[in-house]
Amino acid sequence: MIAPDTNVLVRIITNDDASQASVAADVLRSNTVFLCKTVIMELEWVLRYSYDFDRETVGKALATLIGLRNSVIEDAAVVERAVEWYEEGMDLADALHLSSSNTVNTFVTFDRKMAIAASKQGISPTVQLLTDTEQH
Repeated sequence: MIAPDTNVLVRIITNDDASQASVAADVLRSNTVFLCKTVIMELEWVLRYSYDFDRETVGKALATLIGLRNSVIEDAAVVERAVEWYEEGMDLADALHLSSSNTVNTFVTFDRKMAIAASKQGISPTVQLLTDTEQH
């Protein structure tokens, strides 16, 4: 089993370096591939912000990647749920944070956008938006 770095996956998806993309594809095809959730999170960021991929294209790439027969996904249920939430409009990092927090009742944040997205999607755990005036 091998675990690729983000740049290996980027080469395959973008084909921005044909030689490296070919090597990466051959290595991934001939091995069982362990995909770390942090690599998946970084991959989304790189594709969106370095390669200007739109959300739909990134979502399809992530779904394809986690659906590969020869892949083993770290915390597969957590990642699959996060990718679904991402495809519905949530930031992937936020979706992974929430999906990974599936044993708690409440996730607290100062991130208004995250709280609104989670509320609209009915995500569990509940997201509580903190304000700078709250006392505990």
